[in-house]
Amino acid sequence: MSDKVIVTVGVGGMGEAITRRVGSGARVLLADYDQELLARVHADLEGDGYDVTTAVVDVSSHASVADLAQVAAGLGPVTQLIHTAGVSAAKSSAAAILAVDLAGVAYSVEEFGKVIAPGGSGIVIASMAGTLGEPQLTPEREKALRVIPADDLLSLPFLNSDLVEFPTHAYVVSKRANQLRMAAAALDWGRRGARINSISPGIISTPQGRDELAGEAGASMRAMIDGSPAGRMGTPGDIAAAAAFLLGPDAAFITGTDLLVDGGAVAAIRLSAARSAHRG
Repeated sequence: MSDKVIVTVGVGGMGEAITRRVGSGARVLLADYDQELLARVHADLEGDGYDVTTAVVDVSSHASVADLAQVAAGLGPVTQLIHTAGVSAAKSSAAAILAVDLAGVAYSVEEFGKVIAPGGSGIVIASMAGTLGEPQLTPEREKALRVIPADDLLSLPFLNSDLVEFPTHAYVVSKRANQLRMAAAALDWGRRGARINSISPGIISTPQGRDELAGEAGASMRAMIDGSPAGRMGTPGDIAAAAAFLLGPDAAFITGTDLLVDGGAVAAIRLSAARSAHRG
């Protein structure tokens, strides 16, 4: 058994799938706020032969994330961080989304950047929603989201305005921030000889994804699926394959960037918009 430690923050559909893909032979630290889910995934992975330890974490608390990083470092050299924790725009308030999906990611990338081992790597789950963007995110606002210290993120004036009045807007801003912050984080991680990237999934068949399909945005999401080149929802396994690549040695020259894994949905949306503009 290797002494390397892999940390998964958020053990839902994508978190579990990625852990299964890359966690064999390593010591796995699973962390989540949902203790029932954490216990279930722990039992499933342990039953399948994985070496698993668990910890409860509230990613919206910087102190809780800092404690988790120290627990991980105490287990051995932390070689991989898998951050998938997030909440659904279909079931959460704008404030909760900003606290978990925006600040929570920033806390994790910052704290694990202090303990990641040389040669280590990390991935953060963003979203194709961040790639499509938010028109009110001016270059100045994007710069702030990219570089402001994690503890100051939620104090940005434009995050307390009508820009993020609705959960869907807060979600888009948070996921765009996840993408932007990887460039800055890559410099800090690089000083330790480590890499950090984000993955932007499209519509994935996870419990959260199915909740969103059943919500107000369901019709537009189904239209995106039907109009995409792939013509289907993604699976947690699709994201796990992309994560394994970015976390592994074949991606040794890739850091500070975002990988869009959406079955071509964004390409189709942009092509449709371009054709409409051309006809106009």
